[in-house]
Amino acid sequence: MTSSQGALAHGTRMSRRRSRIASILAPGLAFLLVPGSSGGGADAARMDADGHLHTDHAEFHFTRAVYTGIRWRNWAIDYPKADRQLMTGVRRLLTHLDACGEVNPVRLDDPDLGRYPFVYAVEVGHMAMSEAEVEGLRRFLKAGGFLMVDDFWGTWEWANFDSEIHRVLPGAAIVDLPPDHPLFTSFYDIREFPQVPNVGNAQGGHTWEKDGYTPFYRGILDDKGRLIVAINHNTDLGDAWEWAEVPEYPLKYSTFAYQMAVNAIVYSMSH
Repeated sequence: MTSSQGALAHGTRMSRRRSRIASILAPGLAFLLVPGSSGGGADAARMDADGHLHTDHAEFHFTRAVYTGIRWRNWAIDYPKADRQLMTGVRRLLTHLDACGEVNPVRLDDPDLGRYPFVYAVEVGHMAMSEAEVEGLRRFLKAGGFLMVDDFWGTWEWANFDSEIHRVLPGAAIVDLPPDHPLFTSFYDIREFPQVPNVGNAQGGHTWEKDGYTPFYRGILDDKGRLIVAINHNTDLGDAWEWAEVPEYPLKYSTFAYQMAVNAIVYSMSH
């Protein structure tokens, strides 16, 4: 293959990828996914602990919780591709939001956690937080932060997460979110709540893992009724972000996962 043929093939692949992501975000939004378009302004940049470049001064960072787990680096499942790919779409859709497009992993015991209003935690069924992490997450939530948890499955992992989150918020009630909760209408009007499978299961024809046959979209509210913890159990939004551009991954799951993320971001920034 000549260099010009290689460039053409790469351009074709990128065009198909942009078209698929555009169809996920919403019909008629393909014009948002053009080379060089972006949301947010230019900010000073720095390297994070993993050597990735990101900006300090954007209004919004998609912040991934770094926590102590039962297994090494549970927090990093689907990272960094899922985070980057999600924010590629978010920045081009929410053009009014000054959003950083790079990854932003932050430890739960980091004093700077409170700089970021939105934190995403994955594989929380394997959490084993230190006391410092428990205190850090409690401080974050009490100060008005928003936590979204994802990709944990079945009875055992639920029990472990339930125990860990109640170390943070003793006595807090976990409730099923009704279909008309503002989380589901803050940007997209979400009416159906499917179980989102990992990429392997999506191609294999089933959606569940372990004994997690039914998806639950639950939450914890503060004393004013504001949702502070959004709980996605028996479902895997992160895999749908990570593999959204792959034709073999069903579009209906990626569409729902992107819409849930956009709604959560808008909700966290406006409530």
